[in-house]
Amino acid sequence: MELFYGILFVIIIFGVIAIVYVYSYNKIQHFKSKIEEAESLIDENLRTKYDTLVNVDTLLMKLLKNDKHYFKDIDKLKKEDISNFDLDRKLTEYENLLKQIKIDNSKLADNKDFKELTNELKANDEKLAAVKTYYNRYTSDENELIRTFPSNIVSKMHGINIKPFFDGKNMQDDNVEDFKF
Repeated sequence: MELFYGILFVIIIFGVIAIVYVYSYNKIQHFKSKIEEAESLIDENLRTKYDTLVNVDTLLMKLLKNDKHYFKDIDKLKKEDISNFDLDRKLTEYENLLKQIKIDNSKLADNKDFKELTNELKANDEKLAAVKTYYNRYTSDENELIRTFPSNIVSKMHGINIKPFFDGKNMQDDNVEDFKF
């Protein structure tokens, strides 16, 4: 009879361990799929932003009647192997340049096509901000699981590591340059 209770006890312990393992693994995979979904949406919005800025550059050449490309080297961005974070920063630099051009050339504000493209950029920026927040939220949730027991054991077994937030800052290193503006 003691042997029966011993075997039953071992089976119950292994069952509980299996349930905890499966639950932790599935929770990590859930967050991982949410992060991948957000990455896909970020890619899509960055492509849209890039295409809109290229169209704005072409329109500026036409409206300001010169052959000058205002967004120098924007076409080279497609060929560069950079992260979404770096692409976002570069596109934001071009967008800031566009705001300055708009201030310097008041007649642009009256053009229907220019208004339409700047409104597209504004709407895209709102979507992009929302998706970045979504990405960072699920990244934070996944990182919390990776750090806490018992899911930290499951993540180590599967080689799942802490993921950086969209801003590219690694909170785990000693690099204080992450926090400079």
